Amino acid sequence: MPVDETTQVHPASQPAAANTTEVYAIHGADPEVLAYAMAKYSRSSLSMKESLRELNAQRAEQFLNTFYFQYGHRSIADLAHIALAVERLSLLAAIVLVDEQRWDGQERSTRYQNFRKSGWFLPEFGADSQARKLYTESVEKLFNSYEEISRGAVELLRSQVAKPAEMKQDAYERTLRARAFDGARYLLPLAANTSLGEIVNARTLETQVSRLLSHTHAEVRKLGEKLREAAVAPSWNVQRAALEALQRDIASADPALGERAAALLLREVPVAPTLVKYAAPVEYQQKTRADLEQAARELMRQERIQVAPLVDLIEGGEHGGQESVEIEIVTTLLYGACHYPYRQIREHVAALDQVRRDELLLLGTRHRGRHDELSRAFSSGYHFRFDILMDIGGFRDMHRHRRCVQTMQSFTSAHGYEVPELIAASDLRQPYEQALQEAHATFEQLSQANIPESTATAQYVLPLGTRCRSLFKMDFSEALYIAELRSAPQGHISYRRVAWEMYQAVAKKHPVLVQNFRVTDVNVPVDPLQR
Repeated sequence: MPVDETTQVHPASQPAAANTTEVYAIHGADPEVLAYAMAKYSRSSLSMKESLRELNAQRAEQFLNTFYFQYGHRSIADLAHIALAVERLSLLAAIVLVDEQRWDGQERSTRYQNFRKSGWFLPEFGADSQARKLYTESVEKLFNSYEEISRGAVELLRSQVAKPAEMKQDAYERTLRARAFDGARYLLPLAANTSLGEIVNARTLETQVSRLLSHTHAEVRKLGEKLREAAVAPSWNVQRAALEALQRDIASADPALGERAAALLLREVPVAPTLVKYAAPVEYQQKTRADLEQAARELMRQERIQVAPLVDLIEGGEHGGQESVEIEIVTTLLYGACHYPYRQIREHVAALDQVRRDELLLLGTRHRGRHDELSRAFSSGYHFRFDILMDIGGFRDMHRHRRCVQTMQSFTSAHGYEVPELIAASDLRQPYEQALQEAHATFEQLSQANIPESTATAQYVLPLGTRCRSLFKMDFSEALYIAELRSAPQGHISYRRVAWEMYQAVAKKHPVLVQNFRVTDVNVPVDPLQR
């Protein structure tokens, strides 16, 4: 009813003025319980402290089962962050694992660590002992060459780079070894083991696990299973030994109190027992991949792969015309299913009639389920698209850029290999190239062998010096960021050249915009002792 001048309003019904903003960090809550408590802000007036005091893991599981799985409120899983260690997986599997846009982590560096003792992955060869022998010998040869080139590169650098008087001998030797690894790492096979740590939210982990479970490689599918198991099994507690000692001291003084302390201090904590447990292979990804590979074969008809530059900036359509969204999406869908450059595929796609293009476009969605996100290829409309052909080792560094959309092609020997500058102008070039050529020949043999997943298995013998193709889509600010960051002198020359070519490509088409770039000219010599 209307309030007149004589109406008295009770103070309690009026919001009180209060400048009482409070900010506090939270520690000790299980990831899913914390996610539940944060989600309650939308449904409860309780403070975080009050919510956490009344919550427990069982209530959190009930809540998540209802709102996450039944009602599809997936944003709740963004609130549960999880730290995971993934150790002794192949370099190939690591590349697949980190191919996640919402991902944070760190991996062993091939630039600063000796990978000789890391071990390597052995795929399943069935009854074909000859193929297994060929694979094993190829991987061992690459590691032997890696050691040989590492030693040779250190000696070469000692003869070329004098130690500054102010530099300590151990720092000088350590820096030379790092520079030697820069060249020798090109010989590391994708089978070589690495380790990494990741911190992701539960939604990203669920997506990651499902993607891995849907992959072409058995090792990667097994990795997906292990990640899912790690999320639902008791986590490793860094304070466990200290807490056990404390609990024993308490129990020795008071057994009853010791039991209470054990229940609180030594309880097992799964990091995501609810949010990841249903992660499963995605039929949409598996069937779409097969359909697109078939479509790419039919469209390209084993045409020769055209020679392409290190970096090709794609803007507009052919002959400077406008490229439709449909042509871009179809081209990108097929790009990820073959080994051809973007321009070469687009030329064929643009020549198709509208009916056939529409059919190819529908291949990207025909198997999509109710809860499946569209594939990455549908991320269109980015002005700057770079088709990049570079060595796998350098690509691993470029792969870390999350503010752009990346479409990878599968690994192959079809694009040849890179020869690092340090090795190119020395006596090390001949043994280096021989090792790369033999590994590529082994790849071709294993690809045709009668073994499980022959093409996937063969990829493990490809060295990091092998060229791979990938498409990077981004806005202007990200193009500037990558060019500035990756052209810096302390970086590896491989991705420094890519960053420089990105800058050069933008400069040709946008001379005014490029004035904002602060890049380092990769043609200016760099002190090998600079890091």
